[in-house]
Amino acid sequence: MTAEDLPSPVAQGNLRASHLEREAVVERLQDAAAEGRLDFAELDARVEQALNAKTHAELAALTADLPHPAGADADRTLTLRAGMHGVKRTGPWQVPARILVDAGMGGAVLDFTAAECRLSEVRVEAHGQMGGVVLVVPKGWAVNTDEMDGGVKDKLIPGRLPGAPLIRLTGTAGMAGVVVRHPKRRELRRSRQGKELAQG
Repeated sequence: MTAEDLPSPVAQGNLRASHLEREAVVERLQDAAAEGRLDFAELDARVEQALNAKTHAELAALTADLPHPAGADADRTLTLRAGMHGVKRTGPWQVPARILVDAGMGGAVLDFTAAECRLSEVRVEAHGQMGGVVLVVPKGWAVNTDEMDGGVKDKLIPGRLPGAPLIRLTGTAGMAGVVVRHPKRRELRRSRQGKELAQG
């Protein structure tokens, strides 16, 4: 099998939605109605659309004009220090509003492929140092690197989906630098397998 025979990666917005993802959107719509952001007619219409949604993009459109819920995610800071041996955050995990990544000599990988992010904006402070930092970002997410000090290799395909998170990247590139890229095929496969296991 050659590289040409392999299926092309599916854009994040075109990935098929699961029952759990539909239910999460319905809960968010109900919360918005309880806060007075949606009237009952809008709630009924959007809930019906959510239950019939086929893809992530269809679900994202239903909550694009709603603020993300306040809670623990908005207050938490995740700190990852690689030291000599390196550090990785992969698989399913909850994205907080602030992340500090110190690559040290071992390097750091921050993989958002299977992560759950309920926030519209996430601040990541990355310090590449000797080991370097790699951010793996799903298609449809956006990354702003204007505040980074030093070289950043931005390999993302431009374009942000409605409701998708924006990562504001700050910090220092160091000697090894910081790389921002989309997931590779094997990372997408691992992500799908992890989600299937998590859903039982």
